[in-house]
Amino acid sequence: MIYVQDKRLLLPDGRTLAYADNGNTSSLNVVLYLHGPFSVGDASRLPLILQIHKVHLVCPSLPGWGMSSPVSKSTQYASSIVSDMSFLLNHLHPERYNLKLHICAHSFGCVAAQILYGAPYISFPYGRCIAALILLDPLSPPHCHQDYWKFLSWQSYFLAGPPSRVFPFSFLTVVAKYAIGNKLQCPATAESFVRRILITPVGEGETEDIVHWKEDNGISDGDYERALIRNAVYSVASTWQGFLELPQIYHSGWGGFCPDLLDDEHSRPPVTVITSNSGGGHTLAGMGSWLVGRYKNATLRIVEGRSNFSLLLCLDNVWREVFS
Repeated sequence: MIYVQDKRLLLPDGRTLAYADNGNTSSLNVVLYLHGPFSVGDASRLPLILQIHKVHLVCPSLPGWGMSSPVSKSTQYASSIVSDMSFLLNHLHPERYNLKLHICAHSFGCVAAQILYGAPYISFPYGRCIAALILLDPLSPPHCHQDYWKFLSWQSYFLAGPPSRVFPFSFLTVVAKYAIGNKLQCPATAESFVRRILITPVGEGETEDIVHWKEDNGISDGDYERALIRNAVYSVASTWQGFLELPQIYHSGWGGFCPDLLDDEHSRPPVTVITSNSGGGHTLAGMGSWLVGRYKNATLRIVEGRSNFSLLLCLDNVWREVFS
C-alpha cells in the first residue's frame, strides 16, 4: 500500500499535472477518480472495498484546480483532458495488457469522464481498458441535451446555464469569484461556505447506516468535512482559472461527444449513474435520467438519502458489484 498526496507530473506541453494516488501500484484494477468544483485530487481515503481488492486509486487535479496548470489557450479542453490522462496513465501503468480502468467522477468531473469514455482509441488508447464508468450527480452535455438548464440549481444556472452564454468574458464567474474569494482564503473562513455549498446535511433515517459506514472505513466524526474544507481552500490557492473557465468548458462541445452517438465498442463498458431524488442541487434525477436514456449500456441508481454520505454508501455498493 502506498499513499502520496501531492505528486507533480510535467506534461509534454510544459504544463503541470498534480495528482495523488493510493493502494497497490502494480494492480491491474485502476480507479481514475475525477473531482468536482472546489476540490483537488485527493487519495487520502482509500475505501475499504478498494483496499480489499488491492485497487490502485489515482486522483488527478483537473486543469486549473490546485497545482494543475490550466488548459493552454490554443488547445480544446477535450483534447487536453485526453492527452493529460493518457500521459498520466502511461506514466503509472505503461503496460496496458489486461489492465482494467474504472473511471469514476463527481459533478463537473463527469464532463472529463464522459469525454474519456467516448474518446477515439487512437488518441486515448486506455479507452480500450475501460471496464466501467461511474458518474455521481453527473452533468449532461448541453450541446446534446436541449433542456439541460431545467435541471440546474439556481447557482449553476447563472454560472453555467443560459445566462453564462449571454455575458462575455466569463463575466458571471468573475463576479462570483470576487463574491466568494475571501471565504476560501483559509479553512477557518471556508468552513461556512463549504458546509452551505458542498455538504448536504444528513437526513432522518440515514444516521445509523452512516455510523456503520464510518466505522467500517475508519472515518472519525468531522474527518470527511475537514477534508472537503481543506481541499476547497487548496483548489483555488494558486489559481482560480479552473473556476473561471467552468462555463466555457461546459459549453465547449466536449470534443463532439454525445452518448447516443457512441459505437458498440465504446458502449461496451457499463455506465452507472448515481444521483439523488432530493430537491436541491444540479442534475439529481433530471440529468441522470436523461443520460441513462441515451447510453446503450447504463443503469440509474437513485439515492434516497440527501447527504454526501448516502452517495458514498451507494458508491461502495457499486464497487462491491464491480469487483465481485
